[in-house]
Amino acid sequence: MSGFAKTDCLVLHPSDDVGVALRDLTADNSPATEPVRSGHKVALHPIRSGAPVLKFGSAIGLATKDIQAGSHVHTHNLAFQKTDLAQDVCAGTEDKATASTAATDTFMGYARPDGTVGTRNYIAVLTSVNCSATVATLVARNFPKDELDAYPNVDGIAPFVHGTGCGLDSGGEGFANLQRVLWGYARNPNVGGVLMIGLGCEVAQISFFLEAYGIEKGPLFRTLNIQSAGGTQKSIQMGIDALREMLPDVNAARRTPQPASHLRLALQCGGSDAWSGVTSNPALGIAADRLVAQGGTALLAETPEIYGAEHLLISRATSEEVAKKLRERLAWWEHYTGINGGSLDNNPSPGNKRGGLTTILEKSLGAVAKSGQSPLVDVLKYGEPIRREGFQFMDSPGFDPASVTGQIASGCTMVCFTTGRGSAFGSKPSPTIKLGSNSRLYERMPEDIDIDCGSVLRGEISLDEMGAQIFETILKVASGTPSKSEQQGLGDLEFVPWQIGATM
Repeated sequence: MSGFAKTDCLVLHPSDDVGVALRDLTADNSPATEPVRSGHKVALHPIRSGAPVLKFGSAIGLATKDIQAGSHVHTHNLAFQKTDLAQDVCAGTEDKATASTAATDTFMGYARPDGTVGTRNYIAVLTSVNCSATVATLVARNFPKDELDAYPNVDGIAPFVHGTGCGLDSGGEGFANLQRVLWGYARNPNVGGVLMIGLGCEVAQISFFLEAYGIEKGPLFRTLNIQSAGGTQKSIQMGIDALREMLPDVNAARRTPQPASHLRLALQCGGSDAWSGVTSNPALGIAADRLVAQGGTALLAETPEIYGAEHLLISRATSEEVAKKLRERLAWWEHYTGINGGSLDNNPSPGNKRGGLTTILEKSLGAVAKSGQSPLVDVLKYGEPIRREGFQFMDSPGFDPASVTGQIASGCTMVCFTTGRGSAFGSKPSPTIKLGSNSRLYERMPEDIDIDCGSVLRGEISLDEMGAQIFETILKVASGTPSKSEQQGLGDLEFVPWQIGATM
């Protein structure tokens, strides 16, 4: 290991060429030949130009020049190159879902008539088109806190407004994405009542939406068209009146003890750093496995952020059909980025790179750790509904708000969001729990980060113990305890349906 001490750097796999600096290294305090910041990579031995560089036991890129032992390894001497790894289906899909079938953890949730269970009880004000966004926002804002306090079982009235809904190809992927998102939010178990507002002449017609998804209007699902209502002010008043009529019915719901098997957990990361793949992501994976073992559902997303690590998921696929779906989505992304003059290796952001991540391969290997080890039972399109329990993958961009919007549309009732650089993300109607990869972040942003996973690095707690702590927090927040993002009122502006295709 070129003389590095265990306090200098962390080696994640015996075959690795690099270690992760546990503190700021210099030639004065370590065998490093140049300054290496905490979280960044240091060469454990000489690496030839053109040779693959291993971390996590897998290649994260190729050396672009000869690298001396003790040197800083980053964007100046390491470059992305896609590697074709063996992708044997079902190699290692030992069914961990049966490992803890005796476990009977519960949470206090809202049982819905369709058999699903919510962790929150919101009224959603949905918009079919951006033209109705202001009306929807003003309708929702007309309910002061003291008025809603009279309805203690209603978590809030949330407007979900977006920037599209017209100028779309009604047969295209962008329109299909929007329709699945609107339908998914309307039927999410965390929504007790819906008011959908449109302009009247848009491509995304409310009548088409109702017919396509078999939705019937009633006391808890109401619609409003601004043109038919007679304009903005009349529409605002009609919307307010509709919600006032709806509030008592939504408030009638009560929390009751429910098995953890009813939870649907979105696995998400943003503002990642080098520690994300070492602490918070694998700890979340342990919590996800525990949920799946009890019959619950965990949903991974962000297709560009599994690129280069897809073999780890394909090896867990329960069938060739499931593996084929994942390969098809990755091929779509390669084509999509190519025709737009981009590359999937553009994904690591400047913040990711400042945190020590160099290539998408390195980022993806750490990101997949969020998924645990459970078998991959299905691959979903963006916002496509979850149809079975277990670990699954949903296609989405790596842009956090767009990705989480799709996961909630698919039916997720909880979100666990890991971050290393920091995040101010929150979501409605499904609450977000944020997991910090390092203690510096937790100390810097204590109002935003729910759990400090940095204690794993200090040896104060094992990964298994941290996973158990995350799982207990999931149950607590699912039962009504506000997460940090909820305490700050986040979630209204993070509704971002994924827009693709031509705007005409």
